[in-house]
Amino acid sequence: MTHAPESLDPLVIAEEWAAAGRNVAVATVVDTWGSAPRPTGSHLVIDSEGNFHGSVSGGCVEGAVITEALDVIESGKARMLEFGVADETAWRVGLSCGGRIRVYVERLV
Repeated sequence: MTHAPESLDPLVIAEEWAAAGRNVAVATVVDTWGSAPRPTGSHLVIDSEGNFHGSVSGGCVEGAVITEALDVIESGKARMLEFGVADETAWRVGLSCGGRIRVYVERLV
């Protein structure tokens, strides 16, 4: 997997990747509760090869979001994901910070 320089805005990266003909999904933090690792409005962009840039969780749920994003790219159907300490999935992916996050994943067209 490759990472773009961290100084670049993930939405700029998404635009560049899409312009280059890559299939791209954007994951956006839409809600947070408690001690969330990243604020509302944070972005992670993913292409169909699994390359990504940005962050929606400080690393603790990125793997799960990337997997879901690859499915969104394939199907074209957006998804709302939720991770939190009360959720068994959150523990499995490592969100133990005490908060919850909701992440919307959509394909760029």
